[in-house]
Amino acid sequence: MGKKKKSILLVSIAVVVAILFLMPLFWMLSTSFKTDTEALTGGLNWIPQNFTIENYTYTLLGEGLNVPVVRWMFNSIFAGLVGTMIIVSIDAMAAYGLARLDVPFKKYLFPLFVSTLMIPFVITFLPMYMQFSNLGLLNTYAALILPYTANAFGVFLLYQFFKTFPKELEEAAKLDGANKWQIFIRIVVPSAKPILWTLSIFSFMMIYNDFLWPLVATSSPEMRTIATGIAVMQQGSFVSSYGKLMALTSIATIPAVIVFIIGQRYFIKGVTQSGIK
Repeated sequence: MGKKKKSILLVSIAVVVAILFLMPLFWMLSTSFKTDTEALTGGLNWIPQNFTIENYTYTLLGEGLNVPVVRWMFNSIFAGLVGTMIIVSIDAMAAYGLARLDVPFKKYLFPLFVSTLMIPFVITFLPMYMQFSNLGLLNTYAALILPYTANAFGVFLLYQFFKTFPKELEEAAKLDGANKWQIFIRIVVPSAKPILWTLSIFSFMMIYNDFLWPLVATSSPEMRTIATGIAVMQQGSFVSSYGKLMALTSIATIPAVIVFIIGQRYFIKGVTQSGIK
């Protein structure tokens, strides 16, 4: 097979895969602009016959709905942003210490960090719930943020980059009188921006999209996240209102899409540098 034909084949496969991924999103958006009657009985019509934005106004304004949709969005975004900042800060310091500093037993600490990735979440779920319950932190923002922080994946991802960071730059900074903290903040962190953006996007998506832990850790409607709110509405007010349910789901995807669009340039570069295929 010639090089040109191979390129055409790869592009064709990529286009088909992209269409398969985009079809559910397009169907979601299309349904969100349909009336409830059309959404239920319209069949596979991709274009709304009676285009309406009532589903969005009803969902956002809560006309007769009596649920805090805007608060759910705020909770998810707030937990995602704060949790991401904590994850990036702690994981960056931990990875740099294990990769470049003379940390005692670091030869054993890093494999120990990585081995925790093999532990299923369901095993730690109950102990974590009991800890937060004993501390009186259930149904608080702490319960929505703290369980995700300082994860081993971030340490592993950043460790690979810091391990190959040029020593000459650090030595030059030492000659200029910089201490280890200044080297880390002024030299290493700016150079690691693509990897940090990659970790930030992964972390935000993980926290923002999580369903099971927020469902269990929160009890009041005001503390729910948008993911748990959608599930509640699917079984409640929107059980037969597919148009409104799709409108709510479309609104929920906006923050995640914005975060990815902002960091996509660094994300692609970071994935390449970190060696993830």
